[in-house]
Amino acid sequence: MKIGFLVFVAVALLAFLCSPNAVYGIRFVIDREECFSHDVKYEGDTIHVSFVVIKADSTWHNSHEGVDLVVKGPTGDQIQDYRDKISEKFEFVAHQKGIHRFCFSNKSPYYETVDFDVHESHFTYYDQHAKDEHFNPLLEQISKLEEALYNIQFEQHWLEAQTERQAIVNEAMSKRAVHKAFYESAALIGASVLQVYLLRRLFERKLGMSRV
Repeated sequence: MKIGFLVFVAVALLAFLCSPNAVYGIRFVIDREECFSHDVKYEGDTIHVSFVVIKADSTWHNSHEGVDLVVKGPTGDQIQDYRDKISEKFEFVAHQKGIHRFCFSNKSPYYETVDFDVHESHFTYYDQHAKDEHFNPLLEQISKLEEALYNIQFEQHWLEAQTERQAIVNEAMSKRAVHKAFYESAALIGASVLQVYLLRRLFERKLGMSRV
């Protein structure tokens, strides 16, 4: 019986690893507004959402970088509203099943690249209604394990997006520091050349006056 349980667990984990719909993630470039839909299958499910503005297509850092996000339910009621956010992670309980809309808006004059992730938590154990009392606890544990793995995948995706954004910010700061040092060096060299030129002109004028 224990061997049968282990085989059942292995099959469940394999199904999770092969599932293409484990976490819904997308990366897109936004100009003004972009909307996405997610079909919530069960009322009462917990919806996990995260987004990160990876980068803005501007040469220098823009103080208005960030996006707005409005989440609406199937009847058009507003569920969440975030303004001028570079990154955010939140969750909410779906009180109705059906299409939920996630609309992003960009108020900056630049295109922005956004990493967006949605994960719906649902315990399949409660829908299977297994009659075998020996399998009921096992199915419940497998369902909880599956949900824990989904949450780890969701968190990992969020951290990867945050790390990528920080790497891009650090690279941009390094480039700005190099450019600043180059311009300062060029200005210093120019000032030195100008100083030498003026001193030379001054000496030439004094030399000409002494000859007269």
